[in-house]
Amino acid sequence: MSYTGPGFEPPQPRRSRRGPLTVALAALVPGALLGWAVYAAAGGSGDDEAAGTPTASASASASPRTSSAAPAASAGDGKPTGSSTAKPPAASGALEGKVVVIDPGHNPTNFEHTAEINRQVDIGTNRKECDTTGTSTNDGYAEAEFTLDVAHRMRALLEKQGATVKLTQDEDRPFGPCVDERARIGNKAGADAVVSIHADGSGTGNRGFHVILPGAVDAGGADTRAIVEPSADLGARIAGDFVRVTGSAPSNYIGGGTGLVTRKDLGGLNLSTVPKVFIECGNMRDSKDAALLTSGAWRQKAAQGISDGIVSFLRG
Repeated sequence: MSYTGPGFEPPQPRRSRRGPLTVALAALVPGALLGWAVYAAAGGSGDDEAAGTPTASASASASPRTSSAAPAASAGDGKPTGSSTAKPPAASGALEGKVVVIDPGHNPTNFEHTAEINRQVDIGTNRKECDTTGTSTNDGYAEAEFTLDVAHRMRALLEKQGATVKLTQDEDRPFGPCVDERARIGNKAGADAVVSIHADGSGTGNRGFHVILPGAVDAGGADTRAIVEPSADLGARIAGDFVRVTGSAPSNYIGGGTGLVTRKDLGGLNLSTVPKVFIECGNMRDSKDAALLTSGAWRQKAAQGISDGIVSFLRG
């Protein structure tokens, strides 16, 4: 998901007023970033992998597509996995009765349906495009292919823990769904947690991941006030486990080094009535981040890190 592409607005400025949520996040963030500190001290970085650089474009998704089939095994590529801070997996069946909705950002064939995805929909605070094409690496690996691949890997991991997992789309429709429908899918499922998977399209040299949290919105058909705190908890746990498993650093260009950003301009968050966050797993337009995002072994780590954060949230 590119901040410079169509349908995206810059992040909302942070409010200076401190409240219970600010205090809770302040307590969570240091723990969330502990894995990165340990990993960096041990000499790991993820800088040993390379390829890609900025912005979303409609033509990006038209490039040759990479298979989104997910292997059953994880890692195994000889890269650091953050094992020094690894925790034992949750017992099988630990998420019995829990519903997780995974929202793979965009759709691989959105670029063939520009009129449909440019249609304006109500996101509570205003109106925005139904969806966008997403971004891609310079070599043509589309964000929509990346998001589906990670979603498939997450589904396998979470179902193994006993969770009921639903995807908002599985390349089973010609375009979309629109951002408002994506939110409704999670709401209708009565999801215990929803995570929207993305990769950014920022400038070269901008690296790292960030998790987007819903801000407090009460406008039109949007009211996020009840989900702000649980979503912040979910996001902080995902950030911590993403660092621990992938060894990736929090974004160096947004979020002030915390890996956490609050926004009020995303329909998928504004219209959610259940705990939900977005994660931008890296910057597809930076060559070093692109090398990670195009690696199947790294995508397995990304799926594991996000899933571990979800499991922690649902059990904690």
